Amino acid sequence: MSRLQRTLSFSSVLAIVVGGVIGSGIFMKPATMLSQLGSPLLLLLVWLVAGVVVLFGALTNAEAAALFPETGGQYVFFEQMYGRGFAFLYGWSAFAVFNTAGNASIAYVCSTYADYFLHLPRLAPAVEQGVRIPLPGIGAFYPLQHLGLKLLTALLIVGFTWVNARSVRLGAGLQRLLTALKLVAILLLVAGIFSSGQLQPAFLFNEAMPVPAGWSLFTAFMAATAGAFWAYDGWNNVTFLAGEIRQPHRTIPRSLLAGLLICIAVYILLNSAFVLVLSPGSLAGSAFVAADAAAAVWGATGAALIVVLVVASTLGTTNSNVLATARVTFAMGTASRWFRPAAAVHPRWKTPAVALRYNAVWTVLLIFTGSFDALTDMLIFVSWFFYGMSALGVMVLRVRMKEAVRPYRVWGYPVVPVVFVLFTGFFLAGTLYHDIQQYRQGVIPFVYSLLGVLIAAMGIPVYLLSGKRYADAPGN
Repeated sequence: MSRLQRTLSFSSVLAIVVGGVIGSGIFMKPATMLSQLGSPLLLLLVWLVAGVVVLFGALTNAEAAALFPETGGQYVFFEQMYGRGFAFLYGWSAFAVFNTAGNASIAYVCSTYADYFLHLPRLAPAVEQGVRIPLPGIGAFYPLQHLGLKLLTALLIVGFTWVNARSVRLGAGLQRLLTALKLVAILLLVAGIFSSGQLQPAFLFNEAMPVPAGWSLFTAFMAATAGAFWAYDGWNNVTFLAGEIRQPHRTIPRSLLAGLLICIAVYILLNSAFVLVLSPGSLAGSAFVAADAAAAVWGATGAALIVVLVVASTLGTTNSNVLATARVTFAMGTASRWFRPAAAVHPRWKTPAVALRYNAVWTVLLIFTGSFDALTDMLIFVSWFFYGMSALGVMVLRVRMKEAVRPYRVWGYPVVPVVFVLFTGFFLAGTLYHDIQQYRQGVIPFVYSLLGVLIAAMGIPVYLLSGKRYADAPGN
């Protein structure tokens, strides 16, 4: 029987952490975050606080990954913490939305910026609007809209799926190359801005708009933190690959610590560069802050270079996500007969090739329906619920499995996991409150966080229909 092989070294795992985290968020979110906060100093504080919180969560999850170094990551942890049913709800949510839609979203950003040079074709407006998929309470999707962009996005997903289905070593090698190119390009951008002689330190202490006070400041901070969390997302990809990592009890904690410290430093440096060359008002109103900052220093050439940087950055993130997220689908094959083929290991390539294809097919479908953007907005709430439950589960296992040998114990226990769980609770409450306020004001047609919960809950009948008889069948 073919099995997945432990082939991933520390350098590959580090590249997966950094490459999976640094994508498009850092180039897209700062303007919105500053418009919510008003103050550049608060903007930098949010990036630091969010980074530390994510680091606490990652190090907490690393204890579970070292205790259960199996492919599937949080899916495997949840089976041990809360049972197979809860694990399936996580796997369903990951497959149906936040892994696959997230992959589609980052690949679409890559295609969008590649279009700066490619000028991809579009259909006539009447044809684009001619095919419409209504979704009550959310809006309508147009499958033929931006068809050239969607075709390129699908090609990226299919191409990276093919690479990672053929060889884990090949996929990891590509990831090391793309991550190295990304970091070099970002550091050259930061160095160029800081050495340009055009820095304006006074911009740090100006305001884009009046800073909120009291409860409004708390909700604004939570809303801005949601943007930072989106940019930091992807850190848990490495846990999905635990069954294919050499010396996972050492490699996973070290790679998460080193990788996230690199990401925090990069994000603080980039945001510092942005706020020192763009006035707060200009930054808050920018559609693409990195390009505007580069243009302020180097003109039109700088904007074009930033487009290349975003394409390179999102290519690396797309590959990392395709490589890692299929491992959750692979693990689901043990709990559902509908997903049973996904648990197969290719006899020659030693990869979860079927699980990779499952994810690719569903991701491409989301791309052409155009639904992935709305879905990722809805599932931020649910994904962070599962992050919090994972950290809480580490504390549950400390009680339930007292005698278990733990190759790695989270530093600062119980403070580190408790801080992460509490912050996650505040974040979820703040997100829900913000969504309700936006709904009441008519800004959004539905409370996205609650709709995300509903989509996740759809996994319950799927599990009951596809899982119980399969789990009870002989040989399972």
